[in-house]
Amino acid sequence: MSSPDISCTIHHRPDLGLLVARWPSDASVYQLQTDFEALLRAAMESDTARWLLDVRRRDALQPDFAHWTVHDFFPRAAAMLAPQQLRIAALCSPARLTAYDTSAEQKAIIEEGTAPEQRYQLRLFLDEGATIQWLSA
Repeated sequence: MSSPDISCTIHHRPDLGLLVARWPSDASVYQLQTDFEALLRAAMESDTARWLLDVRRRDALQPDFAHWTVHDFFPRAAAMLAPQQLRIAALCSPARLTAYDTSAEQKAIIEEGTAPEQRYQLRLFLDEGATIQWLSA
């Protein structure tokens, strides 16, 4: 799925039971929110609660966006996709993971987002094979 309104590509992979969203570059917070809402619509249409988010080409860290995903979007998406459990695998670049580790604000939001008490499961990966394996488990 692609649309002139979104900055990513969204593909349904029925063979793997997941949605794959890939960003070719950075985008504004507003644009990323638009992209994520499109991803949720695609998930609802395909009844798919396993998402691979390829953010390897997105370098900018946006704490406002991270806060929105953890506190608003992911919980809302999890509720809308229930009874399936929303599983989100973020495929990151090594530089992005290093940036997460060096920013106290980003590190805190990642820890909150990946906490086991969340209504969704979120994990960060460097390897696409490991990402798909986790999503398929």
